[in-house]
Amino acid sequence: MQALIAAPEGPHGFRFAEVPEPVPGPGQVLVEVRHASINHGEVRHIGFQPVGGVLGYDAAGYVVQAAGDGTGPGVGERVVAFGAGAWARRAAFDAGSVAVVPPSLDLAEAAALPLVGITALRTLRAAGSVLGRRVLITGASGGVGRMAVQLARLGGAHVIASVGSPERGDGLRELGANEIVVGLDDINAPVDVVLDSVGGGHLVTAWSLLRPGGSLQSIGWASDEPATFPLNSIFALGAAKTLQSFGDASHPGPDLAVLTDLAARGTIIAQIGWRGPWTDLPDAMTALLSRRVMGKAVLNID
Repeated sequence: MQALIAAPEGPHGFRFAEVPEPVPGPGQVLVEVRHASINHGEVRHIGFQPVGGVLGYDAAGYVVQAAGDGTGPGVGERVVAFGAGAWARRAAFDAGSVAVVPPSLDLAEAAALPLVGITALRTLRAAGSVLGRRVLITGASGGVGRMAVQLARLGGAHVIASVGSPERGDGLRELGANEIVVGLDDINAPVDVVLDSVGGGHLVTAWSLLRPGGSLQSIGWASDEPATFPLNSIFALGAAKTLQSFGDASHPGPDLAVLTDLAARGTIIAQIGWRGPWTDLPDAMTALLSRRVMGKAVLNID
């Protein structure tokens, strides 16, 4: 079957190739992939992927072979999935890593949900209740940021969306942002929670904005610079502030079900800023790396 594989010798770090059909294990379902989405980190770090490995993690399509152990959805079900090897005509996913897509939700929109939705949902949970709290989201114009804005607002937070330029803030107020700022210099009151996907100097500044007892969730590092904290800047009087990392995308099925249900009811929107055939992947990569995509990029696998 045809798939997109890692190929460092190519001009873009990938190529189309004929690869063996995936053979699902007893607890896996075989999915005919119709749409796959692209995450910024996948493009940025494509050169670090195992040579010859099938790329991608976010997919949506139809189950063509149910799990041998009887778990998971049955043949013909529309599903969204998270797991390695998504950029292919067919992929095997653990039954616990897929969720049935409600009939009213388009499969392309479902494909835009997995990594960004799981990241935003789980980091907000880790921060605790955000009801009535000030939540700062950096890199708010990206896929994770736009999802986090919606989920934080749904949780009752006062949402501050930080972006890199005024035009990058387009549409964020409609998604639930109470304030939109360029950078962090115009934030003049402490915040309770930070979801930071920028890193570098942004991470240091965000820490200084955090009130005692607050939580900073480091979920990405789009910056090319290190985070250098001034002497004694970690010390703070009062309740302890926390800095936590995120990297847990295990057993995503139940969270995918939550996200697709919210999207199907219109409570959240899986924003797609670029969509096209998978043969146009170089164009999508360029758009993502140049920050011209508002939301997610989705490939149609014809």
